[in-house]
Amino acid sequence: MKSCGSNSASWQRYRSRLFFDEGLGLRLDISRIEIPEDFFAHMDQPMAAALDAMAELENGAVANPDEDRMVGHYWLRAPELAPTEGIRKVIEQAVAQVKEFAGRVHAGRVAPRRAHHFTDLLVVGIGGSALGPQLAADALGAPETDRMKVRFFDNTDPDGMQRELRCLGDRLERTLTVVISKSGGTPETRNGMLVAKSAYEARGLDFAGHAVAVTGDGSQLDQMAKNEAWLARFPMWDWVGGRTSQTSAVGLLPAALQGFDIDALLGGARDCDIVTRRRDPEQNPAALLALSWHHATGGTGAKDMVILPYRDRLLLFSRYLQQLVMESLGKAKDLDGTTVAQGIAVYGNKGSTDQHAYVQQLREGVDNFFVTFLQVLEDGGSHQISSLEVEPGVTCGDYLRGFLLGTREALWQAGRQSLTVTVDRLDARTLGILIALYERAVGLYARLVNINAYHQPGVEAGKKTAAGVLDLQQRLLDHLAAVDEAQTHEQLVQALRAEAQAEMLFHLLEGLAANGRLERRSGLTVFESKYRLE
Repeated sequence: MKSCGSNSASWQRYRSRLFFDEGLGLRLDISRIEIPEDFFAHMDQPMAAALDAMAELENGAVANPDEDRMVGHYWLRAPELAPTEGIRKVIEQAVAQVKEFAGRVHAGRVAPRRAHHFTDLLVVGIGGSALGPQLAADALGAPETDRMKVRFFDNTDPDGMQRELRCLGDRLERTLTVVISKSGGTPETRNGMLVAKSAYEARGLDFAGHAVAVTGDGSQLDQMAKNEAWLARFPMWDWVGGRTSQTSAVGLLPAALQGFDIDALLGGARDCDIVTRRRDPEQNPAALLALSWHHATGGTGAKDMVILPYRDRLLLFSRYLQQLVMESLGKAKDLDGTTVAQGIAVYGNKGSTDQHAYVQQLREGVDNFFVTFLQVLEDGGSHQISSLEVEPGVTCGDYLRGFLLGTREALWQAGRQSLTVTVDRLDARTLGILIALYERAVGLYARLVNINAYHQPGVEAGKKTAAGVLDLQQRLLDHLAAVDEAQTHEQLVQALRAEAQAEMLFHLLEGLAANGRLERRSGLTVFESKYRLE
């Protein structure tokens, strides 16, 4: 057990390991990551190389040799740093287009045919095309002040989409749908678009008169939106990955339509980028995060990252970071082609909910993690609620801080490591700061462990495998359509020559039968059931 963190040694350690930038309103405390005194000197050259690589990236170096493309999400909030005049112009034009379109929608100059204004927003996307907009909506939104109320299709789950449509109800005729897909061929997004289109048409509404596309130039979605005369089209570029797209039209358009201050969001990200370019790691919060992760995990992902935001509005931050961190760092091979199986697992919920959930295991269970506490100093909420004393001299916000500090101390006493990110307040600028902070920390950490943070071969492999599953299903349905009698799983395996896919075929049969697309006749065991087309 450790001694109490309030003693003189701990206080001095805190003072020496606290990063504070008043301009950003950002504090980063790494004093409870057990970094030895010589660690920074040991990592000086690797971090210098990582900062050099980041500078090259921002100058337009090809970051993905296998795809021959740059990575330019940093230019989105500082177009003047783009490597070409053409890129600078398209970024500035996209931001102006977002503002202009949102203004026209709010003024009713872009309106549905059966109402004076669009009042609701349906965002159709997946991965980074949904997680960033969802984070912004939850962190910044307020039902009483949002210019438009937002719902999301972020999965190809029929029940999930039906639930969102039920929530919209009759307001669908006043709902603007934003479809986000770089290629336009992402199955989940395409499916969500088709479900949305069907829902509009079932009410006698023209989908094109309610639809906007955010997509790559010339993509399938771009061509559809152009041919069907959708309300507007906004750009996505191959040098911006989905998980780093919140400061592009992907995140800015939904945010602007909801009435959020996108200039403040971009400004916060830009200001954080300036600070996180500093060459001195101890004056660079992204470098400090990357170094802390490296030490806490041994540079091998040996421990998980637990995100505990002590503010309800940041509940989705852990989900956002799951994709940003895990898709960026979860790589089988390093830049030299050596198998390394890198990555850091991320999970989290929120404080103080976690006092009654998994903090018990964090303190007394397996020590396979480090914690990131996220604190917002200003309580927020109405004055009536934030100033209400629930005990003499104690408010709800005081309790929240008490739980954070108490949990942090209890974990430290049990030998569990943590770091704490503190911001002054939660607003659009702060959200931009947090997004930029973690984007650069991920990039720097990736260079420290010699991997490419900006490609995702595992995701592409999963998509190809899923396509193979659907191909097998079509072969199955074609076969059953050509025969009259019901057949067992074993007979179907032989007929389709699918011995290597026998288990996959069984799952498909059961799923199709459960949804009434096949008739299932029970046998002596589940494996002897027979199937035929309804």
